[in-house]
Amino acid sequence: MKFFARPGKTNQITPLHLTAGSLVVIAASTAFIGTSPELVAVPAAKSTADWSSSAYRGSVEVLPAGTGQSPAEQETLKGVVFEDRNKNSKQDAKEPGLPNVTVSNGREVVATDGQGRYVLPAYNNMTAFVTQPRGFQVPVDEDNVAQFFYTHLPEGSPDLKYDGIAPTGPLPGAVNFPLVRSSATQSPDQSCVIGADVQTYTQQEVDYAREGAFADLAARTDYTGCGALFIGDLVGDDLTFFHQTRELASMLNGPARFLPGNHDIDYDSLDGQHEFDSFRAQFGPEYYSYDTGKTHVIALSTIDYPTAVPAKKSDYTYDLGKRQLQWLREDLAKVPENKAVVLAGHSPLLEFFYSDEHSTKQVQEIYELLEGREVVSLGGHTHMSENLRAGDLMDGWRDEVGEAGLPFTHLTVPAISGQWYDGRVTENGYPTSIQRDGTPPGVLTLDIKNTKITERFTVTGGDTSKQMSLGLNTPAYRQWYEENLEMERGTVPALDDPLAVSRQGLSEDTWLTTNFWMGSTGSSVEVSIDGQDPIAAERTQKMTGERPLSGAEYSDPAAIAEQFVHGGGFAEKTSHLWRLELPDDLSVGSHTATVTATDVHGRSYTEELDFTVVQ
Repeated sequence: MKFFARPGKTNQITPLHLTAGSLVVIAASTAFIGTSPELVAVPAAKSTADWSSSAYRGSVEVLPAGTGQSPAEQETLKGVVFEDRNKNSKQDAKEPGLPNVTVSNGREVVATDGQGRYVLPAYNNMTAFVTQPRGFQVPVDEDNVAQFFYTHLPEGSPDLKYDGIAPTGPLPGAVNFPLVRSSATQSPDQSCVIGADVQTYTQQEVDYAREGAFADLAARTDYTGCGALFIGDLVGDDLTFFHQTRELASMLNGPARFLPGNHDIDYDSLDGQHEFDSFRAQFGPEYYSYDTGKTHVIALSTIDYPTAVPAKKSDYTYDLGKRQLQWLREDLAKVPENKAVVLAGHSPLLEFFYSDEHSTKQVQEIYELLEGREVVSLGGHTHMSENLRAGDLMDGWRDEVGEAGLPFTHLTVPAISGQWYDGRVTENGYPTSIQRDGTPPGVLTLDIKNTKITERFTVTGGDTSKQMSLGLNTPAYRQWYEENLEMERGTVPALDDPLAVSRQGLSEDTWLTTNFWMGSTGSSVEVSIDGQDPIAAERTQKMTGERPLSGAEYSDPAAIAEQFVHGGGFAEKTSHLWRLELPDDLSVGSHTATVTATDVHGRSYTEELDFTVVQ
C-alpha cells in the first residue's frame, strides 16, 4: 500500500516564523473554556515523588532447574507471584505469595492459588507473563521498561540479521514474578499515555523524538501509575534502533510498555514463528495485559507476517492468529464485567481514512467477546488522528458492523513521528510534520475516572489547549490546490494571502474551516464573526454510512498550506473538519472570526482567525 512508503525528506532548518500560511498565524490565539468537572475524567494527580529515585527497579526471578527433573516437570512452567517487600527481586522470608493473580504462557491463562503459586503448560518459543493487578506495580529496568515476562526459547532464534533471542537453555525450575504495592495503580483516577509510531530511521530522527514528544513526557508526572504504552512502529525497519527507543523511554516518569508494528519485524524470518524475536528480546511479549485503577488494558499484536514467500516488507496483514485469540478469550474470561477495557494494537480494528482497506481479520469475534463492556479501542499505524464513536458508520465497514455502526469508541492515535518527521524543523528542535489528516504530531492520554475514559491530545510542544487549526477555503485556494496537486510536497510556491478573500470569492463559496483534531460525532463548532451571534459550522463527514469525501472542497487549507510548501502529508480528507460558509455581504476590510469547538465530553476550546475581505 502506497501510504506505508516513506516519503522523501524535505527538512530544512528553519525557525518557526509568524508568516502567512503557517499554523501559528492560522490559529492566532487560544483559550480553553472547559466544562463542569463531573462531566469528564480529569488527569491523574501529579506525583509528588521523584520517579527516578522512587521507581521500583528490578527483574523477574528465574531459578535454575534442579537435577533429575521428571518429564512432566520439563513440560510445565511453575513459579509464584509474590510481594517484593524489600524490592530486591527475590522472594525472601516473610514475602508472601499473592493469590488470584493472572499468569499466562501466551496461550493458556491461569490464576495463582492461595499461596501465589501457578503452573502452566510449557512449549518451545513462548513468552510467559504476569498480568499486573490493581494496587501493585511490576518492576522496571534502568530504561523504565516494565519487567513482567520470561521468554523460553532453548536454542535461541534462527540466524537473523538482527540476532533475535539468545538461547535460553532448558526450562527453569521456577519463574517468580515480583510485585510491589502501589497507591498509584490502586487509585481510580488514572492517566495513561499512548504513543504511536515513534518510527525513527536515523539518529537525527531519534533526536527529533527526544526534543519533541519525549521532552514533553519528561516534563509530566501524571502517568506514574498507568505509564506509557507505545503501540508499534517503534523504529523504521532498522532494528538496531531499538536501543535508541530504550534510551528515549529512560526519559519517562512512569513504566514503559511496547507493542510491535509492521516496521519492527525481523523481515528475514519467514516461518511465521520468529518475526518479532528481536522485538521480544528488547521489550518482552508481543501481546499481554495489565490492570491499573478500574481498567484492564489489553495490548494486542495485530500484524501478521509474512503472507507470502518469498516475502517483501509489505507482505503483512492485520490478524491476531489462533494462539493470541485463544489467549484473548481466556484473559477476558477472568476480567470482571465492571472493569473498563482498553484494547490497543498497532493497526486499528477499523478506521475512517482507509475504511475499505483496514480491517483486523477477527474484528467481529473481538466485538462479540467485548459485548456489554465499557471499551475504548486504540490503534496507530496510519499517521493521523481519528475519534470514532459508537454508532459511527462508513460504507467500508458494513460487512463488519452492519447498519448499527461501531459498538464502542475507536481512537486512531496521532504519530509521534507525525508525517515521518517531514516538514520544517522548528527552533524547538523538531519538525512540523503535519499528518495526512492535518493533525500535528503528539501523544494521546486516556484520563480515566473509575471506568469513564476521556481522551486528551497533546500536540508536540506540550500545549494541551491547542486542539484545532483554522483556515479559509476560497476559490483562489482551490485553484492553487488543483494547479499544484501533482507537485512534490515541499516544492510548491506559497499561496499569496491565504487569509484574504475577494468580494467575488465570497459569492462563489468561501468557507471558514476548522480542523478539530479530536473532534467526533457529538462535537460541535460555532463561529462568531466580528462579535456577532455564533453560527453552527457543519461537519463535512457525517459518519452515517457514506464513503470518505476528498479533494479541495474537503481539505484543510491550513495544513495544505504547510504541506505543499514545506513538506508533510496530504490533508485532502479527514473525519474531523467543520466548515462555515462566509456571508457574501461582508464588508471590505479586516474581520475576526471567533471559533469555539466543543468535544463529545463537553470541553470547549476557543481560537480566533483574522482575515481580510478585499475588493
